[in-house]
Amino acid sequence: MQQIFYFIFKNSNKLLFLLLLGISLSLTIQSHSFHRSKIISSANFLSGGVYERVNNLNEYLNLKIENDALALENAKLKSMLFNLKDSSDIKRLDSIKGVKPEDLLVSKVIRNSYSVHENYLTLNSGELQGVKPDMGVINSLGIVGIIENTSAKYSTVISILNKKSQINAKIKKSNHFGSLIWDGKSTGFVQLIDVPRLASVRKGDTIVTGGQSVIFPENIGIGTIDKIFTEEKNNYYTINVKLFNDMTNLGHVYIIKSKDREEITNLEKREKDE
Repeated sequence: MQQIFYFIFKNSNKLLFLLLLGISLSLTIQSHSFHRSKIISSANFLSGGVYERVNNLNEYLNLKIENDALALENAKLKSMLFNLKDSSDIKRLDSIKGVKPEDLLVSKVIRNSYSVHENYLTLNSGELQGVKPDMGVINSLGIVGIIENTSAKYSTVISILNKKSQINAKIKKSNHFGSLIWDGKSTGFVQLIDVPRLASVRKGDTIVTGGQSVIFPENIGIGTIDKIFTEEKNNYYTINVKLFNDMTNLGHVYIIKSKDREEITNLEKREKDE
């Protein structure tokens, strides 16, 4: 307490000056509107700057909460997006002779390889939808491949761009048969081999599935003749076929549920056993 009195006594002149200065400024501000507005403006400027800095600090400290809220909102939006039904158009498939509409299962390609010698596709349909191995896969343009393995919800397809693939096919106008294979070179072409030389073949002729297959119905489109090669060692043609399908760009496909395949296969097996 004594030190306080000592400080006041020692600085009494300065303190008195500051007190009188404060009183005079107060009287001046109260009696003159110009001075009052200037003081208020300056006070607002100072307080506004302080508030802005405090607000910036609070925003920085609340960044984690804001980020968590945004992440939660993004998760909700993605969930809504992923659960939307696919709105892309599915091309209507022309009627197939001998195949009922209920025997065609619409599916979607979720994985497609085409850059190696043994290419496969993965479909989002499986055993729960009635998919079985050796079912044919087509789309509105032509054949795609053959089901190889299935799980409950998915299935894999041996693409026609697979060196293990071999499908019965024919020249549409002459009905001469051959085996459709792939030489592993181009994604746009397959080869029809073992076509007899007596067959009348021309560039541009249509190649379709043959009637000797229990997997594909007859006359499903494949492609057109691009080049014709003559095998010197035998009496057969090797035909380069330009595919109707762009095998690098597949969306929806149709799986053919053949009810007669098992019956035919069992009958042929019984004949062999006998």
